[in-house]
Order: sequence, then C-alpha cells, then structure tokens
Amino acid sequence: MAVHKRIRMFNTRDTYPEQKLDNDLCQTVVARGTMVFVRGQIGQDLDTTESVAIGDAAGQAEKAMANVEMLLKEAGSRLEHITKITIYLIDPRYREAVYRVVGRWLKGVFPVSTGIVVSALARPEWLVEIDVIAVIPDADDTE
Repeated sequence: MAVHKRIRMFNTRDTYPEQKLDNDLCQTVVARGTMVFVRGQIGQDLDTTESVAIGDAAGQAEKAMANVEMLLKEAGSRLEHITKITIYLIDPRYREAVYRVVGRWLKGVFPVSTGIVVSALARPEWLVEIDVIAVIPDADDTE
C-alpha cells in the first residue's frame, strides 16, 4: 500500500516537448493522509497545458490560485487549510499586483509566506509561480 497519494501524475516530456526531459512528477502529493504539497502553479490550464494571461502577472496569479484551489479540493483539503505559501516572481515590480490577488484568495487564512524573486521560470511567458503546503483536517476539526 502506498504511503503517499499522488494526484495528476505526468511526465515532463509531455509538458515541455521542446526540451529533452523525462521526469515523472505530479501536481499534488498527500503525504501520510494529512499533509498536502501542491506543485508550483503558474498561469496555465491544468487540463490543456495552455498558458494564459500572457504578459499579465496578476492574471497569471489568478489562474495559479484557481489551480491551487482545484488541486486542494482534489486532495480533500481547502484554501483555508493552507499553512505555507511560496510566491516566485521574475520581477519585483509584479509583487503588489500578485500579492493583491493572493491576498483576496487567502483572506482570513493567515498562512506563513515566503516571496522570492528569481531570474526566470521554466517558460519565458511565466511571470509568477505559487506553491503551497496545506493539511487535511480531522473530521472533527471545526477550523
């Protein structure tokens, strides 16, 4: 029996056909039934792999957070159970717009947060990437 549940498994050769990659990954891992680790989400449709909101950091953050919400639901968790969020930006000037979007999605959640400026993401059109760690609460947990 597997210790961890892996959601939306894929291989990088399908995601990045222009690159010579062959990595088996997934979008979300539920570890030991309670911890949820969501892969960095970007402005990309998870079903079609189409990039969206090209040139719009806030629009990409919106899609990334919608993906996070969907993946958490698939894992049996919700946005309010996020404990840690990491936001990667390729330009510090995007910070305010991106953080406004994230703040709206996580109003009242109060996770710990780390923001990092990086030189680039995996594709040149991606401006922001967001990953989260969440929990699956006990059935009797009311918070």
